[in-house]
Amino acid sequence: METELIEFNGWTLRTKASATPNPKLLVLIHGWTGDENSMWVFARKLAPQYWMLAPRAPYHAEPSGFSWRPPQPELFGRPSLEALRPSVGALIQLIDEYAASVKVDARQFDAVGFSQGGAVVNALGALYPQRVRKMGVLAGFVPYQMETILDAKPLVGKNIFVAHGTQDEMVTIKRAYASMDLLKQAGATVTYFEDQVGHKMSANGVKALKEYLED
Repeated sequence: METELIEFNGWTLRTKASATPNPKLLVLIHGWTGDENSMWVFARKLAPQYWMLAPRAPYHAEPSGFSWRPPQPELFGRPSLEALRPSVGALIQLIDEYAASVKVDARQFDAVGFSQGGAVVNALGALYPQRVRKMGVLAGFVPYQMETILDAKPLVGKNIFVAHGTQDEMVTIKRAYASMDLLKQAGATVTYFEDQVGHKMSANGVKALKEYLED
């Protein structure tokens, strides 16, 4: 897969152009300690009509990599909606500016995130439901304190793909079930895939994601 590493408006991005007329935009959102390279293992088999954009998160993580929220040791691995909100707003601005620069329609886009990136996808869909078309949440969760905006049912009409491992010790399967309940309460339907793996995606999970993203 040919990708390009670029600097754009203060962001570090890895992108993949599409030669397909009128491509859809797919935003790939890495997890905690990841970077702009992390999500391509999931993207290799996705449809060629996607123009793909994988940004590096704006905050440094410890001991290495990057994060979508500022360092908060007392909330290790458990970001709140308010901690993620600045990054979510910045992502929308980045998507608009980048899409305009390459002349790709981003009035609606698809988003896939892993772990903390999955929490960002959930926040994107809830805060900007008119912008996000399809949502893939891989080993992810609903951020804390998001229940208040979910009460308004912002996800009505959305079908969200959720994949999780039964052996995941970082984001437990119990938390995944609770997150799916919240998404359903917010009006979404959920396409769920489960496999006997840890905090990662199985080959069958990637296949299920590909099937979900295909129209």
